[in-house]
Amino acid sequence: MTRLSKSEEQLMEHLWRLEKAFLKDLIDAYPEPQPAPTTVATLLKRITDKGFIGYKVFGNSREYHPLVKKSDYFSKEVNGMIRNNFNDSVLQFASFFTKAGNLTTDELKELRKIIDKEIQKKTKNK
Repeated sequence: MTRLSKSEEQLMEHLWRLEKAFLKDLIDAYPEPQPAPTTVATLLKRITDKGFIGYKVFGNSREYHPLVKKSDYFSKEVNGMIRNNFNDSVLQFASFFTKAGNLTTDELKELRKIIDKEIQKKTKNK
């Protein structure tokens, strides 16, 4: 899967949230100052060419929709980051994240609950 630029990712965030949208809807989703329609149209073309979005034609307008789920995209991004920056070790990533992430005690406890729940699932499935 190809990576998206920051500006493409920002546009995809709007489309994932809206689920389907016309050019005007996407422009309206941006905070002020909103990008020019030509800028958003260029981003849409690039993202379409990369295979992340599709569209249906209604007269002279296109209604865009995501072809890639947000969770699938970010899962690949995180896995790539772990592979490239943490020697493909989720354990090294988790250690770094918990130490450098400035997590509060409550956040660490919540993280422990998530981990404990996953451990229970995995031991149940053995």
